Amino acid sequence: MLRYLPILLAAAVTLYAFIDCARTEQELLRGLPKWAWLLIIFFLGIFGAIAFLIWGRQRRQGPSRGGRGRVIGPDDDPDFLRNL
Repeated sequence: MLRYLPILLAAAVTLYAFIDCARTEQELLRGLPKWAWLLIIFFLGIFGAIAFLIWGRQRRQGPSRGGRGRVIGPDDDPDFLRNL
């Protein structure tokens, strides 16, 4: 059973990358169009999936944070209060 683990992991990473690429909007992909990334993942398998995960996706932006790394509520945000 343990000898099948690398194959299962490679298949899982490839499937994850393929689905993630298919569901990601074109504007959020870097380097190549979506159809090209899908073909690379499909034909190169784990190598294409790793390439997409490293170079194809934009970095996810977290929530807006304050100066010291904490989330600012709307009642503390001067821009929000200015627009009221």
